[in-house]
Amino acid sequence: MEAAALSYKGFRFPAEIIAHAVWLYHRFPLSYREVEELLLARGIVVSHETIQQWCDRFGPQYAAGLRHRRPQARDKWHLDKVFIKINGVRHYLWRAVDQDSNVLDILVQSKRDAKAAKRFLAKLMKKQRRVPRVLVTDKLRSYGVAHRELMRSIEHRSHKGLNNRAENSHQPTRQRERAMKYFRSPGAAQKFLAVFSQISPHFRPRRHLMTATDYRAEMTTRFATWHRVTGVTAPPTAS
Repeated sequence: MEAAALSYKGFRFPAEIIAHAVWLYHRFPLSYREVEELLLARGIVVSHETIQQWCDRFGPQYAAGLRHRRPQARDKWHLDKVFIKINGVRHYLWRAVDQDSNVLDILVQSKRDAKAAKRFLAKLMKKQRRVPRVLVTDKLRSYGVAHRELMRSIEHRSHKGLNNRAENSHQPTRQRERAMKYFRSPGAAQKFLAVFSQISPHFRPRRHLMTATDYRAEMTTRFATWHRVTGVTAPPTAS
C-alpha cells in the first residue's frame, strides 16, 4: 500500500492530523476520548467519533503499508495463543511471530482445539506464501495435529520454555485490552488487533539491545517509513 494509493479527499482535516490521531490510538493505551483531548491540547478540535472513523478507515491501510515494506519473515515461526474476554465469554487470540519478534499473523477464535489450530496454520501459510524451517509451539496437543496434517516435513519443537518470544508479543495486547475495557465482539477484536499488531510493533524496537544513540536513529528511520506510508511530510501543527 503506497501513500499515493491513499486518498484524503473529502476529509476536513489534513493527512498530518489524521495520521497522528491514528498513531496515538494504536501506539499508546488511549481511548478515542483521550486522543481527542491530546489533540485539543494542541489546538485541534475534533470529536472522538471522528477519530474512530479515521482509525476504521485508515488504520487497515496504514497497517498494510507497513506490512508490505517489512522484510520477508525469517524461517523460524513461533506460535502461541492467549485467552481474551469478549462480552464475558472466553475466546482465544492466536498469534505467530518470527525469531525477530515480527508479527506474522493473528486470529481470534472461540476454541483452541485441533480444528482451530489447523485453521490458523492454514491462514498463516496462505498469507506468508511459504512454510517455515522450524515451527516452535508450547505443549498444546492441537499444534501437533495441525503440524502433522499441514506441514509434516517441517521440524516442530514443542516446549513451553522455547516459546517466550511469542508469549512476550502478547503483552502490548494485554495492555490495550485493559485500556479498552475488553472487546465487544470477535469481529471487532479481529479488526482492531489486525491493525494494532502491525502499527504498535513498528514503533517498539528491541530497545534493551540498543544504545540510546542507536535507538534514536532507529526510531527516526521508523518514523520516516510511517510518513511515507501515510503520505505525511511533517508533524501536525495547531491551526
